[in-house]
Amino acid sequence: MKEQIKNRTKQFAIDCWRLCKEYPKTREFDAYCRQLIRCSSSVGANYRAACRAKSSADFIHKLKIVEEEVDESMFFLEVFMSIHENNQEELKRLHKEADELTSIIVASIKTVKSKSSINKSKIIN
Repeated sequence: MKEQIKNRTKQFAIDCWRLCKEYPKTREFDAYCRQLIRCSSSVGANYRAACRAKSSADFIHKLKIVEEEVDESMFFLEVFMSIHENNQEELKRLHKEADELTSIIVASIKTVKSKSSINKSKIIN
C-alpha cells in the first residue's frame, strides 16, 4: 500500500505540473501555477518523509502535513476551475484524485491513532 500511495502522490505532482504547462504564461496564471506545483509536489515529498517516520507520533505529524498540502492543492485546482474554462475535465480528475488521497491520508491517521491508543492501554493494564 505504501508504494502505491508513493506512486499516486508522485503522479499527482507530475499531472499538476503538466496541467500548469497548458495555461497562459501571464503573471496571474504563473502565481497560481507556482502555488499548485509547490503544494502538489509537497504531497508526495511529505508522504515519503512520513514513510520514514521514527515513531507513531512522528508519522501522524507528517501525515497531517500531507493532509494540509493536498487540501491546498484542491484549493488551487478549484481556483483554476473558476477562472479558466479550459482543461475542466483534467481539473475535475485531479480534484477527484486529491479528494481520494485526502480520504486515504485521513483514514491512515485515524488508524495509527487508534492503534497507538490500544497499545497504550495494553501497557497500562
